[in-house]
Amino acid sequence: MKLKEGFITHTIQDTQMMVAAGEAAKSFHGLIRSNETAAFIVDCLKTDTTEDAIVDSLLAEYDVSREIAVQDVRDILEKLHGIGAIV
Repeated sequence: MKLKEGFITHTIQDTQMMVAAGEAAKSFHGLIRSNETAAFIVDCLKTDTTEDAIVDSLLAEYDVSREIAVQDVRDILEKLHGIGAIV
């Protein structure tokens, strides 16, 4: 899976913002603000990856249990899928 083309991110201080441009803007009209964890997950999605690979990356970066990492990744992926931001 990967972040859909047209979803653009920009980080200001500790907050990542994401908007849709081009074709992606036809189906999503909004702005997404991500906390540090969500931004890390979104950044992982800038290249083709899997849910398990994102969880492993999260575990390598943060001191968190696998259970929490899996739930965080699933929650963010569900939200991104819901707005059509991942393929």
